[in-house]
Amino acid sequence: MKLFYRKFGKGQPLLILHGLFGQSDNWNTLAKQFSEQGFEVYTIDQRNHGLSPHSTTWNYQSMSADIEELMGDLLIEKCILLGHSMGGKTAMQFALDHPHLLDKLIVADMAPKYYPPHHQAVIQGLQAVDFTKIKNRKEAEDILSIYIDDIGTKQFLLKNIFWKDDGIMDWRFNLNVIAEQIENMGKPIETDHPCEVPTLFIRGEKSLYIEDSDLGLIQDIFPRSYVETIKDAGHWVHAEKPKEFFNVVLDFIK
Repeated sequence: MKLFYRKFGKGQPLLILHGLFGQSDNWNTLAKQFSEQGFEVYTIDQRNHGLSPHSTTWNYQSMSADIEELMGDLLIEKCILLGHSMGGKTAMQFALDHPHLLDKLIVADMAPKYYPPHHQAVIQGLQAVDFTKIKNRKEAEDILSIYIDDIGTKQFLLKNIFWKDDGIMDWRFNLNVIAEQIENMGKPIETDHPCEVPTLFIRGEKSLYIEDSDLGLIQDIFPRSYVETIKDAGHWVHAEKPKEFFNVVLDFIK
């Protein structure tokens, strides 16, 4: 699949993968900062998200293959790969599938373990937004507010609204497939051979996505890894503490 991407700067390739319901421009600010440090940064829309194509096939194996195809198209022999949440699992799968294509791996607030479905309220809220009946973002926000209390989550989701050619709004992400196959995103990253790529896991102190009990599993699969914890940050560690996140990543990739 030919993925949409944004490019910043010149230098060593650094590819960045967003999380569930995200898109490439969520990372614009950090991408520009990394590009100023001598990196050629690509922020990527994963399949069924942003401006990349929609598909009924949606799992980590297919998304890993998408990144391999993109690197081939861009003639990138090796890269640094950074992924947050769902993008972190894609990055882990890619590292296991194609370790020879990576210099380093950074995983933001995601472990290789199984996660039970926990986005039901968000998906119900998104499905409740009927774009044949509403005409503006405020109406969509009012509907989402019935299902979602967190203002930041609502604003994050509303960024995905766009006007189609026929003058009707819609979600950029493929909501039907996401709703049908959301359990695929919780599946563990499994392997019978550890990945020797140097790896940094970054977790938010207030997040429960990487717990102390997960550290053994992380070491088993990524023996050349270590975990950094950013204080006072939750799951959206790069958005909540962008300066601290930038410095931790830069120290690792430099």
